[in-house]
Amino acid sequence: MSDAATVLGQVEKRLFIGGEWRDAEGGKTLEVDNPATGERLVDVADASVADGDAALTAAAEAQADWAATAPRERGELLRAAYDLIVERTDDLALLMTLEMGKPIAEAKGEVTYGSEFFRWFSEEAVRISGRWSTAPNGATRLVTMKQPVGPTLMITPWNFPLAMGTRKIGPAIAAGCTMVVKPAAETPLTMLALAQILEEVGLPKGVLNVVTTSDSGGVMEPLIRDPRTRKLTFTGSTPVGRRLVEQSADQLLRVSMELGGNAPFIVFGDADVDAAVEGAMLAKMRNIGEACTAANRFYVHADLAQEFSRKLADRMGAMTVGDGTQDGVEVGPLINAKAVDKVTALVDDATERGANVVTGGTASDEPGYFYPPTVLTDVPLEAQMVREEIFGPVAGIQTFTDDDDAIRRANDTEYGLVAYFFTKDLSRALRVSEALEYGMVGVNQGIVSNPAAPFGGVKASGFGREGGFEGIEEYLETKYVGLAL
Repeated sequence: MSDAATVLGQVEKRLFIGGEWRDAEGGKTLEVDNPATGERLVDVADASVADGDAALTAAAEAQADWAATAPRERGELLRAAYDLIVERTDDLALLMTLEMGKPIAEAKGEVTYGSEFFRWFSEEAVRISGRWSTAPNGATRLVTMKQPVGPTLMITPWNFPLAMGTRKIGPAIAAGCTMVVKPAAETPLTMLALAQILEEVGLPKGVLNVVTTSDSGGVMEPLIRDPRTRKLTFTGSTPVGRRLVEQSADQLLRVSMELGGNAPFIVFGDADVDAAVEGAMLAKMRNIGEACTAANRFYVHADLAQEFSRKLADRMGAMTVGDGTQDGVEVGPLINAKAVDKVTALVDDATERGANVVTGGTASDEPGYFYPPTVLTDVPLEAQMVREEIFGPVAGIQTFTDDDDAIRRANDTEYGLVAYFFTKDLSRALRVSEALEYGMVGVNQGIVSNPAAPFGGVKASGFGREGGFEGIEEYLETKYVGLAL
């Protein structure tokens, strides 16, 4: 693995527009910080409205030729990029840890996960198909074909800097769409490194354009309202997603939204407690809890609550917190001071309302944005953390005695991204899976994300799917042709 200085020196810091690396208008830059120290890492280009327009112009001009490119060629470009990502796993992981904070081991896991979207969609590129049929009256032949949607705007979040990009870029490339990508201002470096990889494998100019900016709304809104844009895809908070959907209405854009979550984690009375604790560790502590899929509300049957709480607190309390680049660190910093303040406020609110702190519960006063793994029991229904996404390493536990009550409480939220539950009863597993109002359900497991599966939610968690066979459909339009005989 290269050292930090080398990795930071290798990544481009400029905008990628029309196949060229260029400075932002006026040479403006934005600062990228290390959340483990709060100190500056590097500066990158800070795009203006004019820069965003130039990126969309490049995408629009490249669209026709890219759509006409052979599916096999598109797929092989993705496969070549997959191979290069895997080859550079160590450097990409270090880069991600420096700008986002997650421990190196977890960053390597994201590289593996993120790269798989390129491999999956490299195989899907050649499987885009339509159908041929005869009209009921026999006089006409009905031809259905799939064609690329067209220039796509992609807004990606800071918590998974690589994977949230590859699972949008992969299907767009496979389908024949050009794109403008706007990564989060907190973590632009990984996306810039990914653009370098795609440039290196020979992606044609203008197919991928990357604009980094501190003014996301100012730069992206004109592009969303621009008639050259045909699709918008966003991963982030529900409030921002709602505003983007409103903006997209002017052009009636194809829209896919992967928004916030408030995932329940239910431990039924017949569950294997040790397996449930293991699943809870994955569902809660993946990515320091900074994930829309993170378990937010723990509902544990009263007969198991004491054992489950003790074992979970022992596991979480024993985790090593620190700079993710250091050996042995299991929990890195949160993304910024605002994130620490939010988690602190949610924990304080719960304890003031009667919740008990079993482990953790107090933010670190060391440099950086650290919050310890925390377990709370007897969390009251009126606590804010029951309604809000925690986005941090905090597990709030409630108890139940009636299955239907647990399901009702699990569904009592505006969100519907993912739910988890543990049981040994197959009938209960099927019944509960059907009853939970979520786009994804994990049964006896704490991770559901898989490039071969459709990722996405219902209700205020958004719409559209990323990954699986469904993922490429988000970037394809259906055209019907009637042929008279």
